[in-house]
Amino acid sequence: MFIDYAKIRIRAGHGGDGVVSFRREKFIPKGGPDGGDGGRGGSVIAVGDTNANTLLSYRFNKLYKAENGVCGAGSRKTGRSGADIVLTLPLGTEIFEIKEDGSKVKLADVTDHQEQVILAKGGHGGKGNCNFATPTNQAPRHATQGRRTQEIELELVLKLMADVGLVGFPNAGKSTLLSVLSAAHPKIADYEFTTLEPMLGVVQVSEYQHFVMADIPGIIEGAHIGKGLGHQFLRHIQRTSILLYLIDIDSEDPLEAYQTLRSELYLYDSFMDKKPFNIVLSKIDTIPEEEREARIAKVARIFKETTSQKVVAISAVSGVGLDALKFQLYKQIQENL
Repeated sequence: MFIDYAKIRIRAGHGGDGVVSFRREKFIPKGGPDGGDGGRGGSVIAVGDTNANTLLSYRFNKLYKAENGVCGAGSRKTGRSGADIVLTLPLGTEIFEIKEDGSKVKLADVTDHQEQVILAKGGHGGKGNCNFATPTNQAPRHATQGRRTQEIELELVLKLMADVGLVGFPNAGKSTLLSVLSAAHPKIADYEFTTLEPMLGVVQVSEYQHFVMADIPGIIEGAHIGKGLGHQFLRHIQRTSILLYLIDIDSEDPLEAYQTLRSELYLYDSFMDKKPFNIVLSKIDTIPEEEREARIAKVARIFKETTSQKVVAISAVSGVGLDALKFQLYKQIQENL
């Protein structure tokens, strides 16, 4: 199950207390203080992992506590430090701390494999009475308590990291294209909203060249204000390097469809307008062969005159135009590195 949002609570370990102790040994009546320090509490650490792709485990387990430090002991023995707890997160996870007033503070953005972020540092251990001996107070009878830690509420938001993001209305052929270009197996059917969660696939260009493509579902007119599934998944497009607008050539008005999609992305995040993009006319196999070339030329001319953009015509079913599209996308990705 793909889960891209979760709320959890974390607590670093308390520091162990220092102790009051005096050396007791036969024939040594004044052994002096020898109380040891408490151990450090464990920390809560987030680690990025390329093998993780969902926040599912954080949907059900809501509290993560690191181990407390152990109290000190006599003979100047320091208590054992508490074990850290590690939260493995998929790349692209943003971590926010939720304050008591409901405001949020961004703590981290995990984008690299094995990247580590300390979310809550363990409490330091208390001092034993051996630390407080002075020439005027040779038998101190006090020690300090280890630092106590507080629970913190966190919000985890996953934004998929992909090189190419597929943008299109339901049934534009996004899932079919992804399944043909990669080893991904999205559900494909002839009704709207077949795809209910983002899908990632690795597109192999050559033996040593590949890129990651994401199918983002649920974008319809009004998606930026929560209609359909768009508001739930639009954020995943924010991290893609290149946008691929997939327009069904057999739609009533391909240009209007493109302009609506572009408008929805802009209204959700104006930065989307600055991303490099391509326009692809899909499902050309649905046009009768004798009309196909003229229809493609007509739609391409309309886009060229209106947007100054060239379009690429493809058929994921017959494979027409797919190789050229792969090489074009890969070249564009390399230029934008």
